[in-house]
Amino acid sequence: MKRILLSAAIVLSVCLLQAQTTDQTKPAYQNLADKLLSSDNKLTIGGYGEVHYHQPLSSEIRQNGELDVHRMVMLFGYQFSDRTQFVTELEFEHVSEVYVEQAFLQHKINKSINFRGGLLLIPMGIVNEYHEPTTFNGVERPLIDNKISPSTWREVGFGLSGTIQPAFLKYQAYIVNGFNGYDGTAKLNGKGGLRSGRQKGASSYISSPNFTGKVEYYGIRGLNVGLSGYFGDTQSKLYNGIAKDNDAALAKADSSVVGISMVGVDARYNLKGLQLRGQFYRVGLSNADQYNQFTGKKGGPLNDLGSVMTGYYVEAGYNVFRHFEKVKTELIPFVRLEGYDTHAEVPSNITKNKSYKNAVITSGLTLKLAQGAVMKTDMQWVKPDGADNYTKVFSAGLGVMF
Repeated sequence: MKRILLSAAIVLSVCLLQAQTTDQTKPAYQNLADKLLSSDNKLTIGGYGEVHYHQPLSSEIRQNGELDVHRMVMLFGYQFSDRTQFVTELEFEHVSEVYVEQAFLQHKINKSINFRGGLLLIPMGIVNEYHEPTTFNGVERPLIDNKISPSTWREVGFGLSGTIQPAFLKYQAYIVNGFNGYDGTAKLNGKGGLRSGRQKGASSYISSPNFTGKVEYYGIRGLNVGLSGYFGDTQSKLYNGIAKDNDAALAKADSSVVGISMVGVDARYNLKGLQLRGQFYRVGLSNADQYNQFTGKKGGPLNDLGSVMTGYYVEAGYNVFRHFEKVKTELIPFVRLEGYDTHAEVPSNITKNKSYKNAVITSGLTLKLAQGAVMKTDMQWVKPDGADNYTKVFSAGLGVMF
């Protein structure tokens, strides 16, 4: 891992020597919600969607492939005035599942400060906010954005966002409800990490507020660097109805809560046809020992939530069609090296599970047929720590964004 990160840092440093300070007044990257907010129309409609094919490969076992209309999403933006706007994102997953992925009101206080409130995307890393299929390589999103920062991660809250143009900074800061850690059963464990704790704004509850924020720097042409964080406690339904002087009940409820300190660093850099990006997460989980004890099976094994989770990836791609002036499409071969470990550290009352540490290689092609229309294919190799061989999956898909 250290060699990979060092190599990526050297490559990025060489590229930055050729970079120039930019005179742009807006960030170089916009997701679909950003584009809706920047529209001058009273009503703006957008959307994106993905259709996927996955085929596990094995020299010993025949396996069926999977075809999936993974997601189809419609976005609507409405401008009440030149200061007040609303954005919502309605998602259909796997044909039969319906979700509200975003639903927030934004009011411009001044040119650098916006108030936001509603169902908000947690601003961790890259993919949680830039998850449309035309914004990343590979048929599926990076695995660390499933196992560590669980995209698409959204919660109900409020806060401030905006850009400080003289400093080339974009920022977000929100107070939100936290993960559902315990509602009668444990929602967090070593294998699934935090993913099952997302409340998604669906009859969600709050026992203590959490804070999340991100700062991005875009002052070098082609470069965007972000520092993000999420801090607070998981939520527990055991607090509901407890008398404030009932120490025994409060202690029991405290045992069902995990403290979360998540920090992420990410970078994206484009230089002519070269595309580089990378990301790193570290998640500290306090009180995991008591949580495992409390949520374990009576007379059986404890739960196995770790005390530290880590994940990273580095990726490089190149548009080989950039040398042909009359060709408007882009063909981008890419390779992504990735690793994650939901048992990077464990509390003393459980044993580290080696299979929760995985090395991942993803390599493939992205063909951008037009602005907003893409076809993808890739091979992915995944190897748990201690395994002799990689498991292999071939994937293909198409995506649109408009």
